[in-house]
Amino acid sequence: MHIFANPARFLSIARPLTPWLGWIGGAMIAAALYAGLLITPPDYLQGESVRIMYIHVPAAWLGMGGWTGIAVASLMQLIWRHPLASVAARAIAVPGALFAAICLVTGSLWGRPTWGTYWEWDGRLTSMLVLFFLYIAYIALSSAGAERGSSDRISAIFGVVGAINIPIIHYSVEWWRTLHQGQSIGLGGSKIDSSLLWPLLVSTLGFSLLFGAIVLMRMRAMLAETKVEARLKRMTAE
Repeated sequence: MHIFANPARFLSIARPLTPWLGWIGGAMIAAALYAGLLITPPDYLQGESVRIMYIHVPAAWLGMGGWTGIAVASLMQLIWRHPLASVAARAIAVPGALFAAICLVTGSLWGRPTWGTYWEWDGRLTSMLVLFFLYIAYIALSSAGAERGSSDRISAIFGVVGAINIPIIHYSVEWWRTLHQGQSIGLGGSKIDSSLLWPLLVSTLGFSLLFGAIVLMRMRAMLAETKVEARLKRMTAE
């Protein structure tokens, strides 16, 4: 990762890569949602409500994956003092919070016809709500650090410690009695019928590529803002 320590080298890769990730991800999302919403059959138990999984599952994946990215970037900031680590973590936080919120909203919409209620203090739902609040707290901490012009070790430590919640979310359906269904896709295979599975995988990959494009755009914008601020300071000092 140290090969990207130079912002100029990073930008030379990020600029052409961003539109590719965005357009390919958007096309995959459109194809997956078209197939999932209009072509695939309804589930034999959940009926038409199963179609919400084509947004809910990728949102949950990226909500958890986003914080994992923050934790990795925070470790790089604390241990190796990578110059772009703090920028990457801050760039991930907002889209990560957005996808965590989408996961909660779509989960509630799915829960109403399935459980008979929009919300239940279920282990999976509650731990996902905690993740959303962690995102909000991290955004506030990192924004305060950026305003001070420091690398802000506090937000980096918070990013690492907050990762404790990720395995809690993942294993909550096994550790506690829960309304939320168990794991449907694992290393041993999938419990989802293939006619429903392939649009889900395409949708998840598409949203992941779009997430990557958003993060790269935010990193580029932050680096540009830093460059402008540094130039203004030099002009003021002259």
